[in-house]
Amino acid sequence: KTRGRKPLITDSAPETSTDSRRPLRILMVCMGNICRSPLAEGVARQKTCAAGLSGQLEFDSAGTHAYHVGESPDPRAQAVASRAGIDISGLRARRIKESDFSDFDWILAMDRDNLATLRRDCPPKHHGKLKLLLEFANNNPHDEVPDPYYGNLAGFERVLELCESGVSGLITHCLKQPNRGEGCS
Repeated sequence: KTRGRKPLITDSAPETSTDSRRPLRILMVCMGNICRSPLAEGVARQKTCAAGLSGQLEFDSAGTHAYHVGESPDPRAQAVASRAGIDISGLRARRIKESDFSDFDWILAMDRDNLATLRRDCPPKHHGKLKLLLEFANNNPHDEVPDPYYGNLAGFERVLELCESGVSGLITHCLKQPNRGEGCS
């Protein structure tokens, strides 16, 4: 059973992106930064390049916890990404840091628990940057990307599908913004 999504996306780009020549910076966040957020980052980089938006959108990923700092993405995440033509093997897990809240234009959580953690840690003036990745997904009844860590490869494949849906919607959203040719901001 899925919960109904409430549309939280506005038609405007983040307020912090004042220099239209600067890339829009987006941080993908899950709990440990070894499963969902590196897959989302890899998908986002691939789709951004394919859409001809390299240099206009910049992506990174982090975790709300420091369980796996310095580690490569989970081998199952790497395998699923590799089959989709995405190389995430060079990514390394890191924990979100205080400066991320000011450095990034959007901080996209994979689920509500991590979004709540981000809201707790984020300075109030940056709360408008916090969203769920799947808020951008079109025709998707889900609002969360489930944690596949304790499951099997099929769970990672589902995460990849959801990340592709969310990232596709994110890029479409950016393409609709004024000044898109100058940085999607």
